[in-house]
Amino acid sequence: MIIRSWGSRGSIPVSGKEHIKYGGDTTCIEVTSSEGDTLIIDAGTGIRKLGNKLVQNDKKINIIFTHPHWDHLSGFPFFKPLYQEGRSIEVRGPRTTQESVKQIISHTMAPPFFPIDLDDIHADISFHSTGPENFQMGSLYIKTIPINHTSKGVGYRIEEGGKSFVFLTDNELGHSHPYGLASGDYKKFAEGADVLFHDAEYTPDDYKDVKGWGHSVYLDALELAHSSGVMEFGLFHHNQDRDDIGIDALVSDCERITKEKSLSMKCYGVSCETEIKL
Repeated sequence: MIIRSWGSRGSIPVSGKEHIKYGGDTTCIEVTSSEGDTLIIDAGTGIRKLGNKLVQNDKKINIIFTHPHWDHLSGFPFFKPLYQEGRSIEVRGPRTTQESVKQIISHTMAPPFFPIDLDDIHADISFHSTGPENFQMGSLYIKTIPINHTSKGVGYRIEEGGKSFVFLTDNELGHSHPYGLASGDYKKFAEGADVLFHDAEYTPDDYKDVKGWGHSVYLDALELAHSSGVMEFGLFHHNQDRDDIGIDALVSDCERITKEKSLSMKCYGVSCETEIKL
């Protein structure tokens, strides 16, 4: 299993010399199975660049969504495989959202906001719902869990060949939302994972003014990673106003605390070029 990040920014894409290291594109994760199957998590602006790569082959593409907020959807209309005749694309979205995944996606391509309607694309696209049940995609086994966020949604644990990757973005550990779970449930879900990417958008000072917005303090995410016994912890959903120096500072603090606890867990900020082979 290969995990590649094409976007790890939260809320809105950013640009500028202060964002070079971690990048400015919003959420998009590519998982490639040992059999060569492609699974994409979310379609933030990072999916545009991924799509430019995927047009070079004609294999089926699977896309799963965590939740329907704009920063996780806005790249979808710019995903070039959509416009390839005969391309097979399967899209899954959380059953807990207020509308079907097809309705949600269609909003991103509706006039007057976009010139091409979803019904006019060339690809053969099908829509399905995910959660709370687990499901299989080729050699990848995918477990789901409700995320603790303002618009509901799901997190994912992807397993293959004894390896596991847990993706919990937009998951607020310091506040209770409808349909969300307790921290202990997320600990159990992530337990023993090789890699955990978790929402780590805020500092404690930030959080004073944004509690209930659906995102976590990086220290809470770190504690979850420690208590779950994961091998690697990737800070994710970087705040749009946090530059490379600021993210480096959060990572350094996580490394310091991890070392003080005599733990061997690896900590890093997920960038738009992060790649992990399991």
